Amino acid sequence: MQQIVINLAVEDELSEAVLRKIIAHSSHRYLVGSCFNRGGFGYLKKNIQGFNHAAKGIAFLVLTDLDRGECAPTLIHNWLPVPKHPNLLFRVAVREVESWVLASRSDFAKFLGISKELIPDRADEIDDPKQLLVNLAKKAKSRKLREAIVPRANSTAKIGPDYNGTLIKFVESWWNIEEAVKNSPSLGRAVNSLKNFEFTH
Repeated sequence: MQQIVINLAVEDELSEAVLRKIIAHSSHRYLVGSCFNRGGFGYLKKNIQGFNHAAKGIAFLVLTDLDRGECAPTLIHNWLPVPKHPNLLFRVAVREVESWVLASRSDFAKFLGISKELIPDRADEIDDPKQLLVNLAKKAKSRKLREAIVPRANSTAKIGPDYNGTLIKFVESWWNIEEAVKNSPSLGRAVNSLKNFEFTH
């Protein structure tokens, strides 16, 4: 089986860790090339037409968050009003990549030492996944985890000092994609798009 080189374009390090895990899970036919991560959706939105053009020669997997957007197809059309090249996989996490992380309910509950029942089973319907994740982390058994994920008292930050680092460790060592796809349709679509992808020459 010939390996497909695929470039990634993401909003942040957590999204990159999630995509790398999905790629490793989907098959051994992918080899990750470059990862474009300049921080935030603005960079992706500005460069999506460039990625689409570059996809003529190399596969691209782009992941952004829906956030407060209406729906994924609308976001994709707004960002990329020209025809999408078949080698460009443009995926949208509903509503944020944190939904996909939380969709692995059993393992995330074990990771924090909390009850699984505190985590909704319809991850794509969580209104503010990042805030929910922080609130769940406040209940974590481990003080180290609480201090990493939860913002410090009187801080204006929305997340703790090692939020991404801690969640990346979870994704790399604990995250269960089989369970997560059952609880997140948008993740399921992303996983299937990689499984069924064929490079167009």
